[in-house]
Amino acid sequence: MNNKELFEKSLKYVPGGVHSPVRSFKGLHTTPRFINRGKGAKIWDEENKEYIDFCMSFGPLIHGHQDPEIKEAIIKALENGWTFGACEKYSLELAEYIINKICFIDQIRFVNSGTEAVMTAVRLARGITGRSKIIKFNGCYHGHLDAMLIKAGSGLAGTAEASSKGVTEKQAGDTLICELGNLEEVEKCFMDHKDQIAAIFIEPLPANNGLLVQTNDFLKGLRDLCHKHNSLLVFDEVISGFRIGFGGMACKTGIHPDLVTYGKIIGGGMPVGAVAGPKKYMEYLAPLGPVYQAGTLSGNPVAMAAGLVNLKKLTPTAYEKLEKFSHSLSLIMKEWMEKNGFEDYQMIRYGSLFWPISTHQKLSNITELPKNMNERFYQLFEIMLNKGVYLAPNAYEVGFVSLSHDEKIQSELKERLWT
Repeated sequence: MNNKELFEKSLKYVPGGVHSPVRSFKGLHTTPRFINRGKGAKIWDEENKEYIDFCMSFGPLIHGHQDPEIKEAIIKALENGWTFGACEKYSLELAEYIINKICFIDQIRFVNSGTEAVMTAVRLARGITGRSKIIKFNGCYHGHLDAMLIKAGSGLAGTAEASSKGVTEKQAGDTLICELGNLEEVEKCFMDHKDQIAAIFIEPLPANNGLLVQTNDFLKGLRDLCHKHNSLLVFDEVISGFRIGFGGMACKTGIHPDLVTYGKIIGGGMPVGAVAGPKKYMEYLAPLGPVYQAGTLSGNPVAMAAGLVNLKKLTPTAYEKLEKFSHSLSLIMKEWMEKNGFEDYQMIRYGSLFWPISTHQKLSNITELPKNMNERFYQLFEIMLNKGVYLAPNAYEVGFVSLSHDEKIQSELKERLWT
């Protein structure tokens, strides 16, 4: 069956034909590609068309598809059994490796997704502080839990409305929205809700509504405000953790949160999430503390084995290569865009994350995004797809470079774009 036939069949059995909305290619005027296999920096669909992949499963595949060492670890773990629902050494080995290399965390709890990690962190922050409200930022995504599916309503600090049906008014009222980069607004929010705010949640490198790089001064200001008001600072590093450096933005900036959430890369491409922090906070979790969290497949041995090899391969040399590859690929795409009708585009890049966006304005806030970005992206995406270049299928999603996007792939990208 071809892609169109498969999607039509999928629409009969799955809501919208997909198991995650961005895969639907909504608004892109083309059929979602059903991927058959991947290898290195490439994927092939069910029609056997080849693409250079810049989605990389939305981030986890930092070494590319089917890395031989990670594959070997997965197979070896499978030979011993793929789930136990009991204590096993795989999660212990991964926990020890992460904690020994990241200075501000003492303990870690593995879960099954980034959303689940943030859900646990929200409950934990409330349990630690005895407070109910949290601050999040317009333009930061923290998974699809009720508390985080909230966006700015009137645009004022401390007002919010649900971004999804099924989220109650009361739930929305406990999530306070501020704009990225505006410390005064955050301070006002604390004053308006004195002794009620459990935590600030932020992507220290916002990368789910575009790549909205924040200043160190802003992140440091949040750290100071949390100290001042006895609230917790929580970094959501599900995307940025281990991608822009081993310790993520917390180690890169030297601004350490009270709690941090991880995902994606720590599972080597397998379903995974984690919440981590100092022992004094983590021991609030059951069975030691009063904050309940559990999961049948948490610490899955296959995911833990894959994650450990994935992380061990992320040496300083590997990050240097990743930076080099990302720089070169961004230049190649930018040059092509400038000479092929996309002169209005810039390529925002931070480490191995990149984001093509139809404006030359400096962006750090979702309110600054261009009005025509969707329409312009639809045109760019279709051209790239036809040339065998697979971008994440949404104007707001960032691109990911892997260590498989080497000089050979860079040369191939040039050839595909210019022919």
